[in-house]
Amino acid sequence: MASRRLHAFSLPEREAIPEGLHLARRQLVAGLGLGLGTIAAPALASTDVTRLAPLAGRRTLATDETPTPLAAVASYNNFYEFGLDKADPARNAHRLKPSPWTVRIGGLVRRPFTLDVDQWIARLPLEERIYRLRCVEGWSMVIPWLGVPFAALIRVADPLSDAKYVRFTTLADRAQMPGLTSRVLDWPYREGLRMDEAAHPLTFIAVGLYGRRLPNQNGAPLRLVVPWKYGFKSAKSIVAIDFVERQPLTSWNQAAPREYGFYSNVNPEVDHPRWSQATERRIGEFRRRRTLPFNGYADEVAHLYRGMDLKRFF
Repeated sequence: MASRRLHAFSLPEREAIPEGLHLARRQLVAGLGLGLGTIAAPALASTDVTRLAPLAGRRTLATDETPTPLAAVASYNNFYEFGLDKADPARNAHRLKPSPWTVRIGGLVRRPFTLDVDQWIARLPLEERIYRLRCVEGWSMVIPWLGVPFAALIRVADPLSDAKYVRFTTLADRAQMPGLTSRVLDWPYREGLRMDEAAHPLTFIAVGLYGRRLPNQNGAPLRLVVPWKYGFKSAKSIVAIDFVERQPLTSWNQAAPREYGFYSNVNPEVDHPRWSQATERRIGEFRRRRTLPFNGYADEVAHLYRGMDLKRFF
């Protein structure tokens, strides 16, 4: 009988989510679920997290670290579309209407399609993954995300052999996002991954956290999570995913190429021009801790960059 290798952070499939972490459960239909089924998801005030629709999923990846309190996760954010201050998204993101919401998946694929996010969530067998999230300024969080591996979308789209990268485009609506008046970036926000990075088992599409739908300020209704990269690589409120041949232009790399590389891997040996990356501080903690290569996921992902000069391709 063939054996299946578990990743370093994997838990047995029989292990359920601990009671008390999630406030409610639902029966979820197996399969990707691109068809029938709906779920109520009214637009809510961004700070009213307790009213967000409950979700549940099988825990597949965890850490022995204590998750960051929900109050901090929902109130200390980088989401420039709602303001440049860390507290601005929680104040302003109530303007976002996360339902109904569609995401166009296309480019160099055999099966382009449009994803209805509400229908998708209603039919998905969700997973819970507790990942570390590292910000380039030196702070970090540990968050229980709910969602699916990005590889599930790759399988449905069936990319052509010419597709070498994935480009993510996010919402840019001035009626909902007051921060778009800022010229700090060229809107809409764009991100990208190499195809092998996108297909890696750790790469995740999050639709919830802490047992509920994503709060608006955390990227509702759907965001990217790539745990070995800096947090700005996690595109929020995605509206389009395209498989492309050439390395896509990304927002921060376009705005400040000396400071933000395309790869954006957590590398303590590469300092930001204006601060050291050697240490970090968890939100809610006073002590600093040593920054780990690839944010502590080196055993899983270092092979993707074998032979590359990680100081040049930062």
